[in-house]
Amino acid sequence: MVTKTEETQLNRLESQVEHGGGGAWDYLCLVRKLKVRRSDKVLKYGLSILNDPKKRSGLGAEEWTLYEQVAIAAMDCQCLDVAKDCINVLQKRFPESKRVGRLEGMLLEAKGSWAEAENAYASLLEDNPLDQVIHKRRVALAKAQGNLPGAIEFLNKYLEIFMADSDAWRELAEIYVSLQMYKQAAFCYEELILAQPTVPLYHLAYADVLYTLGGLENLQAAKKYYSSTVDLTGGKNTRALFGVCLCTSAITQLTKGRNKEDSPDLQSLATAALEKDYKQRASDKVSVLASALKSLKVSS
Repeated sequence: MVTKTEETQLNRLESQVEHGGGGAWDYLCLVRKLKVRRSDKVLKYGLSILNDPKKRSGLGAEEWTLYEQVAIAAMDCQCLDVAKDCINVLQKRFPESKRVGRLEGMLLEAKGSWAEAENAYASLLEDNPLDQVIHKRRVALAKAQGNLPGAIEFLNKYLEIFMADSDAWRELAEIYVSLQMYKQAAFCYEELILAQPTVPLYHLAYADVLYTLGGLENLQAAKKYYSSTVDLTGGKNTRALFGVCLCTSAITQLTKGRNKEDSPDLQSLATAALEKDYKQRASDKVSVLASALKSLKVSS
C-alpha cells in the first residue's frame, strides 16, 4: 500500500515533469517501485524517452524494463499498436523469454482474443507451473469474459500452490459472495483471519457472511466477529456496531429472549457508541438511528 508520503512524492514529481522540470525517468522508476498504475502518464513520459535515441541509449539495460513498462501502459490505454511495437522490440532482443511471452498473452487479452490468450497462458504454465503472474492472468481473463466459475477454478488451482497469498483468498471470497456461495466465502475469510488476525476488514467481512447464512450458531459467531472488529478499530467501525445490534435482535427473536451466552452489556455499549458517533458526525440523523434501534428492539 502506498503511504501518504510516497503519494505526495509521486504527485510532486509528476507535476514537475508535466511542467517541463525534467525527471521523467525518476518518475517512471518511482511508479514501478510503488506498483501504481498511472498508465496515461507512463505512456506519455515513457515514449518521450524511447523516441529519443540519446535518452534511450543512456538507460543501459534499463531500456528493456522501460519497453515492458510502456507496453503494459499502452495496453491499459488501448494503444495496442504502441504495445505491439514495444513487444516486438523485446521479442527480437529476448526471443525465448517467458516474460515477453506474458506480454504477448496480455496483448491478445487486450484485443479480445480470449481463446488465443488462454492457449498462450496454458502453454507458458506447462513450461513453468509456478509462474504466479500467469496464474493471475488466467483469473483475470476468466473474469473479463464473465466466467466466474472459471475464475473460481483458476483461483483454487493457484491457491493450492500459493496458499499464503491473502489477496487471492480475498478475491476468491468476493467472487463466492457475488454468487451467493456463502459457505465457501466463509472458508476463505477463515483462512484470511488465520493468516492475518489483526486485519479488521476480514473480521467484518466474515461476520457479514455468517449473519447472511443465519441460524443461531452463525449469528452468535457473527456477533463475536462484529465485536472483534469493534475492538480492532477502537470502537470506530459503524458497520460493525450495527452488526452487533442486528445480531442481538436476531438472536433474541430466535431464542425468545432465553439466550444467556452473550454479555448483557454488549448491546448497550454498541448502541451508546452509535449514538455518540451520530451526534458527532450526523446529528440530523440521530432520530433516524433511534427509530431504527427501536424497530430492532435494541436500545441503550
